[in-house]
Amino acid sequence: MPKLERDGEVYVLHLTPDDENRFHPDWLAEVESALDEVEAAEGPKALVTAGSGKFWSNGLDLDWMGAHGDQAAAYLDRVHALLSRTLVSPVVTVAALNGHTFAAGAMFALAHDLRVMRADRGYFCLPEVDLGLPFQRGMSDLIRARLSPATAHEAMTTGRRYGGQDALTAGIVEAAAPAEEVLGTAIALARPLAAKSTPARGQIKQTLYAETVASLAIPTR
Repeated sequence: MPKLERDGEVYVLHLTPDDENRFHPDWLAEVESALDEVEAAEGPKALVTAGSGKFWSNGLDLDWMGAHGDQAAAYLDRVHALLSRTLVSPVVTVAALNGHTFAAGAMFALAHDLRVMRADRGYFCLPEVDLGLPFQRGMSDLIRARLSPATAHEAMTTGRRYGGQDALTAGIVEAAAPAEEVLGTAIALARPLAAKSTPARGQIKQTLYAETVASLAIPTR
């Protein structure tokens, strides 16, 4: 399960080691609890979400959804809520992308304020077109809100796999670093911004992303 640690003003949420970090309901519960703790903390604060091993996150837990079809709509609504909450969080958030970041995992990364990606291995990818899956409206709006129109079009309609340097060039991430420096670089980006994690910042983001928040709140049918 994910584990939350603190480094001064910076909280580090370590996703499950050596796992695909798919959004199993239990995994979601741990992440939601960690966000509760960080948001409730007093004083300057920032959050770095870090993986380890080969994956940062592969997104939806399709096996769980297949076995719990009657709960699939509620499950997707919960994922949408996590994306929305992260997108408009007053807390400064940085995703430290150690490895593969796919599908809803890529959307979760985009919901963070900033991203640092491993330069030599791992891909950022929205593979829905190759899987024959249309994007939920809220997810589509999130991607379009966080990427340039040209990059959103390419990523969503071709399923391109972006390596670290390609993702940097495309504006998907703010930095690409060697594997051993990804987490440190993310913390270095987060720390000087920690004092900006205020209610006013959350209100600014609520207005900035009002349309995306509204579409992510539409119940799945």
